[in-house]
Amino acid sequence: MSLPRIAVTMGDPAGVGPELCLRLLADERVRSYCIPVVYGDMGLLRRVATHLGWHDPDPTSVLDLTTVDGGYDALVPGRVSAACGSAAYRYFTHAIDDALAGRVDAIATAPINKESLHAAGFPYPGHTEILAARTHAGRSCMMLTAEAITCSLVTVHVGYREVPALLTVERILDTIELTAAAMERLRGRKPQLLVCGLNPHAGEHGLFGDREEERIIAPAVEAARAKGIAVTGPLPPDTAFLPKYRKTTDAYVCMYHDQGLIPLKALAFEDAVNITLGLPIVRTSVDHGTAFDIAWQGKADVSSLVQAVTLATKLATSPA
Repeated sequence: MSLPRIAVTMGDPAGVGPELCLRLLADERVRSYCIPVVYGDMGLLRRVATHLGWHDPDPTSVLDLTTVDGGYDALVPGRVSAACGSAAYRYFTHAIDDALAGRVDAIATAPINKESLHAAGFPYPGHTEILAARTHAGRSCMMLTAEAITCSLVTVHVGYREVPALLTVERILDTIELTAAAMERLRGRKPQLLVCGLNPHAGEHGLFGDREEERIIAPAVEAARAKGIAVTGPLPPDTAFLPKYRKTTDAYVCMYHDQGLIPLKALAFEDAVNITLGLPIVRTSVDHGTAFDIAWQGKADVSSLVQAVTLATKLATSPA
C-alpha cells in the first residue's frame, strides 16, 4: 500500500513556516508513514537553510510555486508585507485545489499572518474561512485537539462584542454534530461532549447576559441529545475545564475563540493540532502563529507541525 501524500503549506514566508518545513522534511520518522510535499518557494527555503547552516531540502519534496513578489532575496523575516500575504494565499489555495482533485490526500498548514493576508487584498480572518469558501462547505468549524484536551469553537476570529449575535441554535448544533463525528472517528467510539455557556456562571439563570444559555445554547444541546449525541451543558466556563470534568470529557464545545484556546494552550501548547471540520478534504494545522519575533532563527519548535502531519495522515487513511 502506497503512503499518503500530505501537502504541507509553507505559510507566511517571513514567519517560522520555512524553517518548520525544513525541519519536517529532515525528519525520517515522518517519511516512514507519509510523503510530505511542501507547497512553497524552493529559492526561499534554500535561503533560509543557508542562513541557518542547514542542508537544502530535497527538490522532489517541494512544489516550487515561486510566488514571492519582488523575489525572495528582498524578503525580510518578521515583517508584515502584501507580498508574503499573497504568497501564503497561493500556497494554500493551490494545496486546496490539489486536495479537491485527489492529487494529495490531506493538507497540513504552517501559520499565516492575517495582516499580510489583508494587505494582499484577501479579507479572510484566517485559514478556516478560506477553506469554507474554496470548498463550498455548507458548514464547518475549527477543532483543536491534543491528548490532554480537545476544544471546538462555535465562533472563531471575531471581536467579543460580535459573538452573541452570531450564536444561533443551528450554528451551535452544527458544531456539536461535527465535533461528535470527528471524535468518534479519532477515538473509535461514541464520545462524551461538554458545551460551555457564554456568560459568567452560564448566565446564572438570566442574571448575566441576554439569556443566551436559555434561549440558544440549551436548546442546541437538547437537539443534539435528541439525535443520540452524548452531551452535557451548558456549564459555567470557569469550572468546565476542571480536572474532574476533563477526565470524562472527550471534547468541549466553546462559544468563542479564547474560551477554548486559553485552556487548550495552557495544557497542550506544544502538542495541539487544529482540524477544520465539515470539509470534503482533510486539513490540519499547527496551533500557533507566525512567531515573527523568532523567524528564521532556528528556534521554532516543529512538534506541532509534526503532530499536524501525523493527524492528517491518520484522518486521510481512516474510514470517514
